[in-house]
Amino acid sequence: MNIRTGLVLVGAAAALAACVSSEPRRLPVATAPAATGVEGNWSDPNGIVSTFQGGSFTTRTTDSNQLLASGTYINTSPTLVEINMTSLVRKTQSKVNCALVNPSQLNCTSDSGAQFTLSRRG
Repeated sequence: MNIRTGLVLVGAAAALAACVSSEPRRLPVATAPAATGVEGNWSDPNGIVSTFQGGSFTTRTTDSNQLLASGTYINTSPTLVEINMTSLVRKTQSKVNCALVNPSQLNCTSDSGAQFTLSRRG
């Protein structure tokens, strides 16, 4: 090997070495996506848990997991939800309109005028 070829190889090796960092590359940390819409579990101040999942709505007690009401819901806008439910306790049907005021608070009004607030659970 002649001197010129050796110098070219040494220069190429030096250029490649400059591209390699001795510090480890930091990978981005995966985070859970922020909750959107009403999908998931919500609770009222009495601890009753309401679940919105794929168009189905249920309300259960926290102590015995007893089903209190069930029904369906539709999103009428990105922040408004209409629930059609049957109370298994009172044996009545009702409609409830809810407004998502922020990702963790849902303000609701039943067709009888009763108002209540649900808070997102974990």
